[in-house]
Order: sequence, then C-alpha cells, then structure tokens
Amino acid sequence: MKLHPSLPAFLIAAAILAPTGAEACTNLIAGKKASADGSVMVTYAADSHNLYGMLTHTPAADHPKGAMRKVVEWDTNKPLGEIPQPAHTYNVVGNMNEHQVCIAESTWGGHNELTDTTGTAVIDYGSLMQIALERSRTAREAIDVMTDLVSKYGYASSGESFSIADKEEVWVMEMIGKGAEKGAVWIAVRIPDDAISGHANEPRIRKVNLKDKENVKYAKDMISFARKRGYFTGKDEDFSFADAFSSHSADTRRGCDGRVWTYFRRYTPEAEQYFAWVNADSNEPMPLYFIPEKKVDLAGMQDAMRDLFQGTPYDMTGDVGAGPNHVPYRWRPMSFEVDGKEYTHERAIATQQTGWSFVSQSRNWLPDAVGGVLWFGTDDTNTTVYMPFYCSMTEIPVELQHGDINTFDMKSNFWMNNWVANQAYHRYDLMIPDIRKVQSALEKEFIASRPAREAELKALAEAGNMEALTANVNAEGAKLARQATDAYRDLAQFLLVRYMDGNMKKTDDNGKFLNNEYGLPLYPDFPGYDKAYYERIVKETGDHFLIPADK
Repeated sequence: MKLHPSLPAFLIAAAILAPTGAEACTNLIAGKKASADGSVMVTYAADSHNLYGMLTHTPAADHPKGAMRKVVEWDTNKPLGEIPQPAHTYNVVGNMNEHQVCIAESTWGGHNELTDTTGTAVIDYGSLMQIALERSRTAREAIDVMTDLVSKYGYASSGESFSIADKEEVWVMEMIGKGAEKGAVWIAVRIPDDAISGHANEPRIRKVNLKDKENVKYAKDMISFARKRGYFTGKDEDFSFADAFSSHSADTRRGCDGRVWTYFRRYTPEAEQYFAWVNADSNEPMPLYFIPEKKVDLAGMQDAMRDLFQGTPYDMTGDVGAGPNHVPYRWRPMSFEVDGKEYTHERAIATQQTGWSFVSQSRNWLPDAVGGVLWFGTDDTNTTVYMPFYCSMTEIPVELQHGDINTFDMKSNFWMNNWVANQAYHRYDLMIPDIRKVQSALEKEFIASRPAREAELKALAEAGNMEALTANVNAEGAKLARQATDAYRDLAQFLLVRYMDGNMKKTDDNGKFLNNEYGLPLYPDFPGYDKAYYERIVKETGDHFLIPADK
C-alpha cells in the first residue's frame, strides 16, 4: 500500500491498518461461556501477498464542531470523501478500542452487480471497521454505527462478514452493497455466549428467527431487495442471507468453509459430519455456530490459528506437494489444470501470505484498560509469536511500526518472522521442532506472566492512576516486542547455521552446537529424505538411478 506523506497521522494509521487485498482472511470466535476463563475471543488473520505486518494506533481525540474526517479506501489508498467527526473518538490499537470492542472481517464478494455503481459511496469495509472502533462503546453500538454509516454515505466494497465483539457478547454481521442504489443490505446475528463460530470468505448466516429482535438485526429492505433482484422467492421465514447474496461452489466450500470446519472439529465431534458440506458431498450447510464439548482457552485459540488440516482428509503433509520434508504449504496459484480438469491445493488457516494476525480477549471482570488485549503476531500464524498488547496502549513498539514489504529490516518483527518461516518452508519437518522450542517458550512466558501483571494494572486503574497505567502498558509492550523480535533474529541465524548445505549440525537440548574433545565441531548428520520419497523416485524413473550388481 502506498501512503501519501501529506496525509494526517490519523489517516496514515487508519490506512496502514488495512489488510490490503485481504480477500482471504479467517475469523474464529468464542463466546464468554464457551471460553475457559470467560473471555469473549475473536481471531483475525489478515492474509495478503503484499501486506506488511504492523500494529497501528489511533489516539483518542476531541473534535471541534464542524470537523471532518477524510475516508481513504484501505485496499487502494484512494480518497473516497469526508464525513463529520463526532465530538470525541476513542483510542484504537489495531482492531480493538479502549472499551474492549473488537472488529474483524473476511471478504466474500457476492454478486458482482451489487458492487457500488453510484460513484458516490464513501465508506469501504476497512474504514467501516476503523470508524466504528473510533465511535463505539459496545458491539451493538458498533453495529448501529456501521449500518448508519453505509446508509448515509454509501458502501464502497463487496460482500463482507464482520466479527464484532465486546466484553459481554459477540456478533457476526454480513453486508453487501446494492449496486446502483445507495447503501447496503445486511444482517447481524448474536452468537450465543456458550457457542463458537467463525467465517472465512464465505457468508454463513442462513435461516434465523427474524422476530428475535434481541439477537437478530437486519436491514429493513433486506428481503424485499432480494426479491426485487430475483435472488429470493420463498417465504420470509425461510430467507437465507448467505444463499440469496452469494453462491457456494465446491471450490469455495473447500477453500473457505473448510477453515471454519477444522476449527469446529477441534471442539465438538458434531462438526465432523459437515465435512460432507465442505467436500461438496452434501448440500446440507454447516451451522453458523456450535456448542463446544470443551472450553476454548487462549493457547487453544492460538493453536487453532496455526491449523494446517492435521488429522483430516485435507492434511497437507502427505501428498506429493509436501515433498520429502512434509511441507504443509503450497505456492500460488492454488488452482491448476491437468488434462482439461481443474484441481486445487488446500487453503489452510495458517498460510504463508499472512501479514499479521491476532487473538483478542475482551474480559468483563477487569477494567477496560486492562481487560482488552490483542495477542498480536506478524507473518505466518504457524510460526509467529503472539504478544499481548492492551487496548490502553498509546505507543506502538518500534519493531511493529510501519515498514516496507520490499525492504528487509533486521529490527522489524515482520521481517524476522519471515526470515525464520521462509527457511522452514523448504525443510519443514527438520526445522519446525527448533522453531517450536523458541515460539513456545516465549508464548508460555507471556501467558504465565499475565495474572501478576494484570493485578498490578488493575490496581492502578482502580486507584485512578491512568497515566501510570498507560506508561506501564507502553513500556511492557515495547519490552515484549523487542524480546520476541530479538529471539527470532537469533533463531533465524541458528537455523541458517545448523541446516546449511543440506546438513544438520549436532546440538544439545538447549540448541548449543557440540564440539569434539579437541574443540572442533562434531561432524554433521545427513538427514536425507524419507522412504516414501525414495520410493517415488524409483517409481517415476525406473532403473535410471539403479546401481547394477557387480559382475
């Protein structure tokens, strides 16, 4: 994304927060009674091949009467217009504000003819999230703000699903434009407190009780507009937003709903039957949410973001594409054609093109300044380190500030994570244990230190000493970002040294390289390839590499 140097600071912050070209994002959700500690949790992976991973901040501000806010399209940096500022806007860190409201998204597109053609739409999906965070104290208020904005100023994006959470509840809202008409049609459903949900580039709200005003909100013309455009002809009570405004091909079910299904199956056996939907063997859609058999904890949610379809029919480590080192990644494009037939590689939650991701916690038993935390990481979710940053933060650590996707930076968390991950993409089964040691140690330390740290922060909040609390949060954020970045810089160099030239040097359990009794490095191991790879070579080449018996 190109940013104009002349843009005001708050607009630069809003623009660089955007998941540029992020048509492949994943959101996982857990209500407060579905989580182990009572947190409302939302995850977000901003996936784009051209997105630099950074954390952003928009400070709270008072605005004079008549002040205007410029709106810039997130994906293109195109100026869309201006809207009036309210008297006050809230502190926003990444995708969470000071009231513990968190908003995430995934794009699904929908009918092409519903993309705005008026030429006057001002609000794109990214600005919609950012502006709502600046103006909302609860999830319900955020829904009202978002729907009011597109009604007044027009919607400039295609079909989107939004996760909208606060410390009490979480909603999924789906929205699409109206083509030549101003505004958007939308529906929002409250996820039960004891349920888990998710979306990944597919609309998922189908038949709901439209009379349940407490848990379902929707545009007044949602059904009438669908009828007028010929998208729906049944009874109102049978209306399905997902089916009216988008199609669900075998390709999208597998590549999109498959990611949500693999999260569900971790927590309830009931989800297993919906593999038939994902695999296009059945037309019975997967439900919007499930009641899990076990609670979702923070570490479990972080692990879910690292899912690579392990233990499923879509496991990416065993087919020919995985190679001899069982690499669970496939380079783009995903689809390919052989003998006139179209095929596809799997699209897992964890993917190489992620710019940044998070697991959010909104917690009602803590003051807002302490209760809202983003566990934030850059680059691939599988190899990133999730660092805790509180919604009261006002200074972004230098390692997570704005950078350049084309300029390597040894001080950048994003670049150090890429350095580690891109080495593992080629020798995955050998390197991932070394990565897990460092990653796991850091995350366990960060999680274990929260109770004591949050007791200190809570005491400061209850004493009204917000200045000290903010300074404390900023200082710890800087410390943790530096610690994680330094550790991965060391890890990247360790991987290069240990696995150079196809060898694997010997180390002790602490990763220290071993020498012989005379002080010279021990001779390295030669890992070679697995048996299946050698068998595949022989199958494809016959006797080409055969060593004939001596005569």
